[in-house]
Amino acid sequence: MNDSSWGAPPQAGYWGPSDRGPVQGAAPAGPAYDAQYAQQTRPMPIVPDVPEHGGDQDDGQGAARLSSPLFRDEPFRDQSYRDEPYRDESTSAQPYAAVPQNPEPMPDVPHPAQPQPQKKTAGRDLGAAIGVGVGLGAVIVASLFVVKAVFVGVVAVAVVVGLWELTKRLEERKGVKAPLVPLAIGGAAMVVAGYVRGAEGAWVAMALTALAVLVWRMTEPPEGYLKDVTAGLFAAFYVPFLATFVAMMLMADDGSRRVLTFLVLTVVSDTGAYAVGWRFGKTKLAPRISPGKTREGLLGAVAFAMVAGALCMQFMIDDGTWWQGLLLGLAVAVSATLGDLGESMIKRDLGIKDMGTLLPGHGGIMDRLDSLLPTAPVVWLLLVIFVGSG
Repeated sequence: MNDSSWGAPPQAGYWGPSDRGPVQGAAPAGPAYDAQYAQQTRPMPIVPDVPEHGGDQDDGQGAARLSSPLFRDEPFRDQSYRDEPYRDESTSAQPYAAVPQNPEPMPDVPHPAQPQPQKKTAGRDLGAAIGVGVGLGAVIVASLFVVKAVFVGVVAVAVVVGLWELTKRLEERKGVKAPLVPLAIGGAAMVVAGYVRGAEGAWVAMALTALAVLVWRMTEPPEGYLKDVTAGLFAAFYVPFLATFVAMMLMADDGSRRVLTFLVLTVVSDTGAYAVGWRFGKTKLAPRISPGKTREGLLGAVAFAMVAGALCMQFMIDDGTWWQGLLLGLAVAVSATLGDLGESMIKRDLGIKDMGTLLPGHGGIMDRLDSLLPTAPVVWLLLVIFVGSG
């Protein structure tokens, strides 16, 4: 065996003890090379020799190998090289160093703004709402204790405006044309009849109003007759007929104080529900109907109304006692809440937030009558049971 077989440098493709792999791009030589075998294999990743003791010399060959696309675009596929330090071509003249695991963010990279917690809001202009509420309260109290007939007129006007709002929204949103003229005339007549003749007069006026609605609608084409008169009958019962119980309360000797008790308890119930629900409300009462109402708010309405009821029955109603006021307040809180939910159900079906815009901060007249209307017959009946019709 001659010296060239031992002393000659290794050929390309030969894995010698001082070389971890072939020079990239060089064609392998030797009889063991097979083109088909080469297509089924891929070259091993070239990893530079790293000095064990942190040497700072560089022979240039490692830098040339590290500048290949393998190290710029492809990650290590062999898991044994994952933790081995390496360097990029931009640092070929510097000592090898491990890439920091948690690099600090660049100073010029903007960070997304953190969302600020939103404060609870009432959803309305509280200043306008309070101002309008105080103004309406002054008009009602003045008419209630000066001349009862004036208060009846105020109720009749509120009924007519409420009917106009309701029928207008029904026509706009559902295409239902409830006859407004017979409803307005019959509604005002119902309130007056309830004050003059009591429950008997209210029922008679209700029946005549229903008949007028049926006849009035006959003057138009028959298409949609059934839904129009049905909406008219619903409006006649929902607004003016329930309002007649306020007029019937006024007939008693202490009628003004009875009506005032009814108004105070309803307002206090709504205020307690709002105050407690806004501050402590977490559990939804009826999320599909009115997402803003909570069970905690309902408890606040009951507590406030019961306290107010005990005080009103004890000091304002003739022959009334405090325990009757507790029951009255409980009933008012429940009926006012159900009335509010019923109005919300109607508005959800119509796809609107408010019935009107007549009262700034409140919406329309119907948005203020929603809890008053169903509460009126409840208060009238309990007062008759507790102290008589007087």
